[in-house]
Amino acid sequence: MVVVIGIAALALLFYLFLILPTQWFKVERCHYQAGLGLKVLQISDLHVENIRISPRRIQKLIAREQPAYIFLTGDFTQKLRYLPKVRQYVKAICAGGIPVYAVYGNHDHRIKPSGVRELKKLLEREGVTVLINESIDLGAFQLVGIDDWSSKKSKPGRAFLHVDPSKPIIVLAHDPNTVLHIKHSYDYLMAGHFHGMQFNVPFLFRFINKGKLAASGIYKGQHKWSNGTFYISKGISQTEPNARFLIRSEVTVHQL
Repeated sequence: MVVVIGIAALALLFYLFLILPTQWFKVERCHYQAGLGLKVLQISDLHVENIRISPRRIQKLIAREQPAYIFLTGDFTQKLRYLPKVRQYVKAICAGGIPVYAVYGNHDHRIKPSGVRELKKLLEREGVTVLINESIDLGAFQLVGIDDWSSKKSKPGRAFLHVDPSKPIIVLAHDPNTVLHIKHSYDYLMAGHFHGMQFNVPFLFRFINKGKLAASGIYKGQHKWSNGTFYISKGISQTEPNARFLIRSEVTVHQL
């Protein structure tokens, strides 16, 4: 009997500390004075292989928040067979008719090249505009989408080529280390990739190589860099192992 109780207690602790944080997502609210008067919803790191947040919950959040734009900062999936599940989530995200823009993450580039093309077709078919080292003028501001740095797909110079510096500039990237290589000024950049460390253990990123930013202790939240301000989302899902420790999943509302 004592053994059974002990096993049950361990199972409960395992769930509370490692699984519950992946199911109980937090809506982070971030403010930056870009002068746009816009509410933007950022969803990063869907990783549909592992996600424990249902499409319906995301759809309900979007309906409640009613943002002007939705930005997806990469890592949809790394396996071709999960594209139908990506479609389920993208359909839920696009259901409200809100403009949606996206960039790729490093896991997306692990799909064979034909798979990346299939992912792009899927996203565009559902109404998502994918920005690959390019910019788009959205009237009140310009949106720049930079491809994934860690996959060696980033071309910041090309992405900023047609940007008008007299207008506010918002940037989407997956890997926050991109900010170290941007030579142009911008107002605000949104990224993900680090999962808020996923396992909140001190100095973890000194042993796991996630680049200079993470090694220096910059792996979540809002920060100021030489060319602009940037925000790192903790992501709505996670990579293997499919658990989180002392870090909840996140969807971010940015007031710009």
